[in-house]
Amino acid sequence: MSQQSVRARYIRDSVITASPARLLVMLYDALVKDLRQAEKALETNNLAVVNEKLLHAQEIVFELSGSLRPELWSGGTSLAQIYDYILRQLREANIQKDPEKIKFCRDLIEPLQSAWREAAQETDTGRESQAVM
Repeated sequence: MSQQSVRARYIRDSVITASPARLLVMLYDALVKDLRQAEKALETNNLAVVNEKLLHAQEIVFELSGSLRPELWSGGTSLAQIYDYILRQLREANIQKDPEKIKFCRDLIEPLQSAWREAAQETDTGRESQAVM
């Protein structure tokens, strides 16, 4: 088995076995990674990579938005609006190849990433406690 296929299997298995909260964190991690890679690619004028990473980032935000159930909690509608805004900014950043818009999106996303990571840790810790009981 090649190293690439081993890595792909590991990622697939990680996704299959992850809790819903952990899946959200994985999406946010991939989103921030895409934005950082787009920023670096823009610095070297590698526009194909910029386009690829920003399109993937948009797909992730679209997935996050689609998985959101705003009616289940009071902040849901606001988060949906933030996702819509980030999508628009990512599209503009890609069209304009604007590093400031990419950074702006990353600055909006990173606090959400941290919040979801913290929530996932609390959720996972709660599950572990219940499993021990």
